[in-house]
Amino acid sequence: MSTMGQGYRAIILGSPEEKEIIRTFVDSHTYNNGYKLMEHSYVGNTYVEAVEYLICPLAMFYKSRLVWAGDYADKEKAYGQNLYHLSCGDGSERKMSVPESFDMSSYKYIVNHTTKQYVDKYAKGTLHPLPLLTAEGNGRGGGDYREDPLVGTWARHVVSMEKEIPHGYDVLVCDFD
Repeated sequence: MSTMGQGYRAIILGSPEEKEIIRTFVDSHTYNNGYKLMEHSYVGNTYVEAVEYLICPLAMFYKSRLVWAGDYADKEKAYGQNLYHLSCGDGSERKMSVPESFDMSSYKYIVNHTTKQYVDKYAKGTLHPLPLLTAEGNGRGGGDYREDPLVGTWARHVVSMEKEIPHGYDVLVCDFD
């Protein structure tokens, strides 16, 4: 385990059938936030809200595969680098401003369409479950979240932000605090 701080980047992945592994990514520094997971993983954070907007029904990456890729995460076998490093300088970074008229707070459910589960982002206070559930590489650097069996379990799954719970989906209780 490294003692240095691990940087993270939200990455929208292509579908398994697509040739390109990375469709786009969102960088925390673009939103004047720190790179470390716990520097930006809270409800109301502008960086996390930009990612939420990208995966809401009104945006272009609705129901996409998402990963919060750490720079100490495992390498992609086919590419010899991890997702974080593969996204560096590839020109696919997205600067997404949430429209001022858009009410992000009404999209309170983080929905995993792969597992048919959902989380209420407000259920446990200020920590935002989306970066934690989709993180890869957690526990390998400073600024990571403490060890928790749920961290990273939704990485690379198809996720979206929703106003209502989809029929037939089960709640996932996160005890992130």
